[in-house]
Amino acid sequence: MDQFTSQLAERLKRLRQDAELTLDQLATQSGVSRATLSRLEKAEVSPTAEVLGKLCAVYGLPMSRLMAMVEDEFVPLVHKADQEVWHDAKTGFTRTKVSPPAAKLKGEIIRGQLEPGKTISYDQPSLAGLEHHLVMLSGALFIRIDDQHYSLKAGDCLRYQLFASSEFITPPDNGADYLIMLV
Repeated sequence: MDQFTSQLAERLKRLRQDAELTLDQLATQSGVSRATLSRLEKAEVSPTAEVLGKLCAVYGLPMSRLMAMVEDEFVPLVHKADQEVWHDAKTGFTRTKVSPPAAKLKGEIIRGQLEPGKTISYDQPSLAGLEHHLVMLSGALFIRIDDQHYSLKAGDCLRYQLFASSEFITPPDNGADYLIMLV
């Protein structure tokens, strides 16, 4: 495994220990199997976006904050070549940290790319009420936020707060490239 995956595994283990949860308790609360949690904490596997979303929901923090805990100190200028990229091969999702978060700053921008014909589902938000501004750069994306459904194309912007489940779906013939600003 790469260094980022190892650091993420260590952070996940520390979060569980700080919350004074056993692997069994975390499995029950998150809906992620005990075996998978153990393998994640040992850096034997890399987590999917959906699994990270479930774990962040238990800990009450946005996924971007979890990623920030794993990465180096805040730097005000991040060149494109230095932006942190994470790919979830299972869901076909690539996440690029365009503007890394910092403890003293609230907003951040994430670039999401989802391959054609893919779906990412989140049972619950990692942090209820977090405000999102999603701007489509190219492609097409269908989004379900609780019971609301949206169809987005290049140039569209969807502003929402997450309080319930969500789902991101690309059509079979078109992927999606978008920016999300988290506030």
